[in-house]
Amino acid sequence: MRPYDIIVKKRDGGEHRQEEIHFLINSYTKDEMPDYQMSAWLMAVFLNGLSEQETLHLTEAMLSSGTTLDLSSISGPKVDKHSTGGVGDKISLILAPAASACGVFVPMTSGRGLGFSGGTLDKLESIPGYTVNLSKEQFIDILNRVGFAMTGQTKDLAPADKKLYALRDVTGTVENISLITSSILSKKLAENADSIVFDVKFGSGAFMKTKQDAVKLASSLINVSKKMGKEAYCVLSSMDQPLGKAVGNWLEVVESIECLRGRGEEDLMELTAVLGGYMLIAGGIVASRTEGENRIRESIAGGEAFDRFLESVKAQGGDVEAVLHPERIEPARYTTDVTSRYDGYINRMQCDKIGSAAVLLGAGRFSKEDTIDPVTGIMLRKKIGDFVRKNETLAILHYNKSEYLQEALRLVEDSYFIEDDLTSSFQLIHEIIH
Repeated sequence: MRPYDIIVKKRDGGEHRQEEIHFLINSYTKDEMPDYQMSAWLMAVFLNGLSEQETLHLTEAMLSSGTTLDLSSISGPKVDKHSTGGVGDKISLILAPAASACGVFVPMTSGRGLGFSGGTLDKLESIPGYTVNLSKEQFIDILNRVGFAMTGQTKDLAPADKKLYALRDVTGTVENISLITSSILSKKLAENADSIVFDVKFGSGAFMKTKQDAVKLASSLINVSKKMGKEAYCVLSSMDQPLGKAVGNWLEVVESIECLRGRGEEDLMELTAVLGGYMLIAGGIVASRTEGENRIRESIAGGEAFDRFLESVKAQGGDVEAVLHPERIEPARYTTDVTSRYDGYINRMQCDKIGSAAVLLGAGRFSKEDTIDPVTGIMLRKKIGDFVRKNETLAILHYNKSEYLQEALRLVEDSYFIEDDLTSSFQLIHEIIH
């Protein structure tokens, strides 16, 4: 077989055999296939799609490109959560310690920012000293001692996905249901968790723009998970406005700390409670969603979740004092207010524009080789449903370089739709699929 023939087959709308997909993934993982050929295949898949059977084969190929974790030494339910990505989505930083404080072990392999969507690893690395590059032995040890551990992909854990993940980010091939499904599941299945709870987002700040597409992705995740022998739950949540008010790595860590101290924004607390409730159901800790949500909120209100987070920071080499006293971290040198041009109500937000503006300020990457400035980003002052006066602050931009400031400013201004009358409301949680 040749990569060329496989690329042409998918370009022309053909369906791959299992051995073709495995050959392609093995060749790319072993550096026997160049980026430009894999980019061509990814674009062919993006345009023509993969069947459910092809998606299963791709997931299997990516999973088998490396090793899986042996979590048999962990004596308790092992449940992971994964978000399909959004703007201001720092839920993992709050949820993992809260769920572990309630009795489930949370083995979490996370990713970096894709496009306008931030990445959990980038947020964690904004904590001085915090390492996400754990060996399998370190990961299992921390998981056992703390109750949760967060790591990036090692060279042995779904290495095919690690390469493809970075390539998709810069070739315009992120928003494809099959590619998202195989990317997520190859990592999650390599962790060997018993169950997985997915936060499937849709809206202007998500890769899935409509609820219909989100349902398709959720169904794909559940169906492939089932065929791979794992139980899965999908929570469909809106990403038509950022989660919380912070967009940017260290800014989001600080907001997560506030949540863990019981002073969080209600949308962050609500989604954390819902996702955590289903994690506790999957782990056999509770019997109902209401009981699970209450247990998660109690773990935060009582301080147990924050204590777990501090344990994790210490175990993964982070500066605990920076978490206890975030004001000690030097902020971005400059700030600029984005102000309203009108009096009126905010009826809609173009969430992806806010994410793109944060990237321009230094909080994300233009290419996979770029480095991130952890203290840059955006703090929102107003969201959907709020009334604003002309010249009132909508958001504050935090930056160290002004090269793209005007473009970022314009994007944030254009992201707000302000009208005379309040004609819309925001619903965060839409549907649960199991």
